[in-house]
Amino acid sequence: MATDWLGSIVSINCGESLGVYQGRVSAVDQVSQTISLTRPFHNGVKCLVPEVTFRAGDITELKILEIPGPGDLQQTETGIPGVGCQVGPSQNGTGKVLKKPVSSSAPQNIPRRTDMKNQDVIISPQQQCSKSYMDRHVETLTQSKGFRRRHNSWSSSSRHPNQVTPKKSGLKNGQMKSKDDECFGDDIDEIPDTDFDFEGNLALFDKAAVFEEIETYERRSGTRSRGTPSEKPARYRHDENILESEPIVYRRIVVPQNANKEFCTDSGLVVPSVSYELHKKLLSVAEKHGLTLERRLEMTGVCASQMALSLLGGPNRLNPKNVHQRPTVALLCGPHVKGAQGISCGRHLSNHDVHVILFLPNFVKMLESITNELNLFSKTQGQQVSSVRDLPDTPVDLVINCLDCHENAFLRDQPWYKAVVDWANQNRAPVLSIDPPINEMEQGIDAKWSLALGLPLPLGERAGRVYLCDIGIPQKVFQEVGINYHSPFGCKFVIPLHST
Repeated sequence: MATDWLGSIVSINCGESLGVYQGRVSAVDQVSQTISLTRPFHNGVKCLVPEVTFRAGDITELKILEIPGPGDLQQTETGIPGVGCQVGPSQNGTGKVLKKPVSSSAPQNIPRRTDMKNQDVIISPQQQCSKSYMDRHVETLTQSKGFRRRHNSWSSSSRHPNQVTPKKSGLKNGQMKSKDDECFGDDIDEIPDTDFDFEGNLALFDKAAVFEEIETYERRSGTRSRGTPSEKPARYRHDENILESEPIVYRRIVVPQNANKEFCTDSGLVVPSVSYELHKKLLSVAEKHGLTLERRLEMTGVCASQMALSLLGGPNRLNPKNVHQRPTVALLCGPHVKGAQGISCGRHLSNHDVHVILFLPNFVKMLESITNELNLFSKTQGQQVSSVRDLPDTPVDLVINCLDCHENAFLRDQPWYKAVVDWANQNRAPVLSIDPPINEMEQGIDAKWSLALGLPLPLGERAGRVYLCDIGIPQKVFQEVGINYHSPFGCKFVIPLHST
């Protein structure tokens, strides 16, 4: 009877004009020669209507994809095994259902899914026959929405109410679903039929209008938005103060006459240069107030040695584990106060395990400051030479130049001075000059670094990069010579200066 096929899942081919429909048989009317499918799919896409009815004249081919429950499986007159029924056009153009009488053999029951206790599906012989026929005709359904192939049988992803998902054996209480149902068991009604239009929905958002509205709101309310693209948040360094109570004054040092050259520190503070006459007057007033020459020499030697140790590599080079890399420094000094400053620096370097070679020419009478510094230097492991031939033939790590002074310009004409200058220029070692002379007096040795005392002089390009050291002059001493002074050193005794 026609009612035996209700609930079956079928595929109806209506030709090229109407296409292919799949769905579940909901009604078969033999009088009007019609068949109705519920929840139909048209060419793999779900239909918008819940039910579709077909006339027999419109049907070109009908295939049965799944039989819902147990019953008699009958063979049709076509002789093709495995097909329960086939609808074809009759002589008068209307379709009819053809049946074949029941064979003498007992009918085979098709097992329901509720009878399955394991995931292995039992297929009867007649089902195997129908499977071989259906596999040849349902290739187009592999891409259709809602149908998936599992264990060589076709089933809809939307489960029939009478179907029960097979349970895995051994699971607790038999309540856990199989992995396939967890992955593919969503209701097919919840799947959208059309693709989401990203471009169309993005066009609905007017970004320029939204940002204009935000900016208008901020101007009216005075608030600040993090999302405003035109504003960049302020970024501070680790040594900058976020809360500023008063504006920063970068020019804290004012000299009585216009400076020929100005420098600035890493923090942006302006440090003007002073003339040699003003610098000499500043040291004289400081000595009158108790900052004697011996104190100044000691302070200069400490600051110069500290800078030299940093140039030699600092803690990476001067390490007890690196005794085989002991640095060598050639100290070139002249017979004047500048030379005494260099000898003081060499004594501190030798105390820090640096190999120091001190060059000082022989003079009949030496300054008292040089004699005192030489007496202390002789107590160290440093080496003193008076001839250029005793200087190293190989390059040293650092050359400290204290040959030049501001007053005794005639020393540059001495043979020993020219010989030492030639040796320094041929040694290819970097040069550090301590308190070099001013611009007008040319130096014989080009320096890579220069160390100024207290306030810098207008040094030229041959002085290299200029550093400034604090030799301990009090602030009121600066005021006494007409300099409005505020210390630019901060927490350091030696700071770098940059040309403005």
